[in-house]
Amino acid sequence: MKRPRIFFQIGLLSILGVAVLGSTLRIARMGDDYQFFDPLVEVKHLISTRAYEKPDDQDLQNAAIAGLVEAVDDPFTVYIPPTDSDDFEKDLIGEYVGIGAQVNIQEGYLTIVTPLDGSPALKAGIQAGDTIVEIESESTLGKSIDDCIDLLMGEPGVPVHVTVERDGERLPITIVRERINTVQVKGIHRRGENDWQFMLDPERRIGYVWLTQFTPGCATEIREALESIGAAEGSLNGLIFDLRWNPGGVLSEAVALADMFLDEGIIVSTRGRVGDEEIDRATSEGTFPNFPMVILLNEFSASASEVFSGALVDHGRAKVLGTRSVGKGSVQSVIPIPSAPGAVLKITDRRYYLPSGRSIQRTDDSAEWGVDPSPGMFVPLTDEEVREVIRLRQEEDIIRADADGTDTATFADPDWVESTMRDMQLAGAIRAIGGRIETGEWVRPGNDQPVPELAAGAELKRLAEARERIYLELDRMQRRINAIESNTAQFGEEAIVDLWPDEQSVEGGTLEVRDAEGNVVAELTIPSDTLERWLIGAGLEKDE
Repeated sequence: MKRPRIFFQIGLLSILGVAVLGSTLRIARMGDDYQFFDPLVEVKHLISTRAYEKPDDQDLQNAAIAGLVEAVDDPFTVYIPPTDSDDFEKDLIGEYVGIGAQVNIQEGYLTIVTPLDGSPALKAGIQAGDTIVEIESESTLGKSIDDCIDLLMGEPGVPVHVTVERDGERLPITIVRERINTVQVKGIHRRGENDWQFMLDPERRIGYVWLTQFTPGCATEIREALESIGAAEGSLNGLIFDLRWNPGGVLSEAVALADMFLDEGIIVSTRGRVGDEEIDRATSEGTFPNFPMVILLNEFSASASEVFSGALVDHGRAKVLGTRSVGKGSVQSVIPIPSAPGAVLKITDRRYYLPSGRSIQRTDDSAEWGVDPSPGMFVPLTDEEVREVIRLRQEEDIIRADADGTDTATFADPDWVESTMRDMQLAGAIRAIGGRIETGEWVRPGNDQPVPELAAGAELKRLAEARERIYLELDRMQRRINAIESNTAQFGEEAIVDLWPDEQSVEGGTLEVRDAEGNVVAELTIPSDTLERWLIGAGLEKDE
């Protein structure tokens, strides 16, 4: 009868021993933390009591936290103080309180680019092209766009009074602010409010979806969009999924979206510093039928965009056309700071891996990163073409008061897309998927050279051009310094640092070189806008 008591006593001592040891370790760790903060507390005290200019305690705290975050050397780890938490949340979920309109500054005044679908601005009668000359009797002339937006935003249900100028007439309009959810899921063309067209080619049954960001609920919106054009019933023959300029967003939305097109297998795995792994797998429930699919990516497609596209490519479910993606393979967690209500820390605590086991994270030493286009589908755009594509796509966002005739445009015609929309990548995707539907073979609109080599070459060119711009700007600054130091610059005058206005693009133009007698000795094609810096660096002067 005594034996169990002995075991009980030994067991109790063992438990107490573990408890005491655990407490000792925790106290030791807490002691290490306290020792870490001791010099910080002392420095803070000295600054608060000895600095000639009395600092703000909140500024000191924010600076100390910023220093800790900066030491991590990760651009995606960020401390968001309580004062900025609302803006951070709006960016994260794509929601804010306001009038619901895309705006710009034109001729000094706030101008409506377009009211958003179902927005308070649209309900109040605001139209694309309206000039907002006053907000609450305060002129918008000369104000920055951020200052104007601050005046328009506020609490839901609270009206804001604006004065609109339209066709030379000034109209007072009252808009009642509401919570605005920005539209992230768009089609190829818009006919009116809430009327995006997701069927690009009705004859060949090719759909098109443009996702601008992975915000909460976007996967459900995309399912609804695709079901509206018959994807669930098997009447869709092909899909172009546009993820260009998509910076990523909520990882779970990318997983849910990939699950719509995959019926089994790994979608993505994430691993932390200590090697712990979480795996997301596809299921057959709710999977769309297997139709040809092209995903458009470019050098601005990141994070969740790469998870989605990488998973579909690894499983052979889709082709990728465009250029190599960003290479952001890190996952951030948003953690509230209990001692500072409203503050959060967005910290990189995991990296994700594609089904193949490959990490797409780019580092300074990376030779390959991101998600590459499929063989024969590397289709780059010049900077000018990118600007034109963005400008023309933004016009499709505009809700106009009456039809503008663009419904007659042949979006299914790749030649028209190429010449009118200036979008070589979308045109290439239409040709690629059209060939697959009609002949069973993918058309390859890109170069036949290996894609990694093409992607590396494009990146080398971009880096070389960036380096050139830096070198030439340094040379320009040195010329200014030399002019001042040698006293050649006259009082009130500045040394010549421009050969033509900065807003003037000469890319693609021609440079004519003449000798001293005026004879043309060469005609050269100008490859980029860095020419001016080279000419200034060479000491050329502008004839007046």
